[in-house]
Amino acid sequence: MTATVITGIAELVTNDEDLEGADHSEHLGRLRNAAVIVKDGLIAWVGPASRAPEADRRRDVGGRAVVPGFVDSHSHLVFAGDRSAEFAARMTGVKYDGGGIANSVWATRAASDDDLRALVGARIEEMRAQGTTTVEIKSGYGLSVEDEARSLRIAAEFTSETTFLGAHVVPPAYVDRRAEYVALVTGEMLSACAPHARWIDVFCEPRSAHAFTEDEARVVLSAGRDAGLGLRVHGNQLGPGPGARLAVEMGAASIDHCTFLSEEDIEALAAASDTTVATLLPGAEFSTRSRYPDARRLFDAGVSIALATDCNPGTCYSSSMPFVLALAVREMGLTPAEALRAATVGSAKSLRRNDIGVIRPGSRADLAVLDAPSYLHLSYRPGVPIASTLEERGRHGS
Repeated sequence: MTATVITGIAELVTNDEDLEGADHSEHLGRLRNAAVIVKDGLIAWVGPASRAPEADRRRDVGGRAVVPGFVDSHSHLVFAGDRSAEFAARMTGVKYDGGGIANSVWATRAASDDDLRALVGARIEEMRAQGTTTVEIKSGYGLSVEDEARSLRIAAEFTSETTFLGAHVVPPAYVDRRAEYVALVTGEMLSACAPHARWIDVFCEPRSAHAFTEDEARVVLSAGRDAGLGLRVHGNQLGPGPGARLAVEMGAASIDHCTFLSEEDIEALAAASDTTVATLLPGAEFSTRSRYPDARRLFDAGVSIALATDCNPGTCYSSSMPFVLALAVREMGLTPAEALRAATVGSAKSLRRNDIGVIRPGSRADLAVLDAPSYLHLSYRPGVPIASTLEERGRHGS
């Protein structure tokens, strides 16, 4: 394989706090007038352009900024159907309670494999056009053995970060037989899905009749762990609840949403900051007209934070990580630097990965280029498509 030197980088954000000569004032490992050498899909060298070694090819980005590719650690891309009417209803005051998920289940079950594959592929390309280089994809719109396994098989064609979410909601057919559905999820469905998944997730939200209680969620997570899957939790979205504490108790890699957290929840997450990441999804709050998580409070308490899109048909049909960063800065109290780290190295940590979200020798060459001289423009120019992936490596999205 040939080596490519990328030059003309006005500002390089590496997230490498050990990089010699970098500006570490905001923990971004920033270099001015930098260069990066990519070889065999990996970063081979990082430093000032004036000291860049020779390479087989040269690519000049023309005085733009380069940052680590965004890591979208929470998405629901395998779905069919249209739920735009729900969004319109919420804008008039209708509350979200998870019930609309059934509409996506019906449409997804009716779609062919080729239709679902084309839909996922289009959404992945939309993400890459906005600078995302790694995406986690959940199932959860099949809710049958066959359709959950099918969803994960299709997701695995696009990413290695696949999550079994058979415990998304209790399907209408099981509303009076919840124990039977939990048994299905942890039995036959798990057996069919585990070969295609890295993670298991559960929507633990006792305030919703559609989601799962603490005891049900513990059963689901325990079964997934026994099957060799890593643990993730949807929780504390609709109101105070046990999700965050359950995630910490069971050593889950991530507790996602975290809109309503008590002081005890925050203390538990801070104590478990090396293990459990709080993944914040402000696009969901934007799309449901709900209150935003207090990211500033979490950050100052020492909680590990990630940012992701929660791209899904019902509560956030946005694939834009730059939009998420802008919301985190405008509505959640993070600085632009903190938001960028949360969307890259923070999200990578929530996937228990150290080869993405950072630009240093040995990491994957997952880069995003900005049509701007500085990363500050990500939140300074919301809604403007200034970020895109810098294609210098092979198969993407894993």
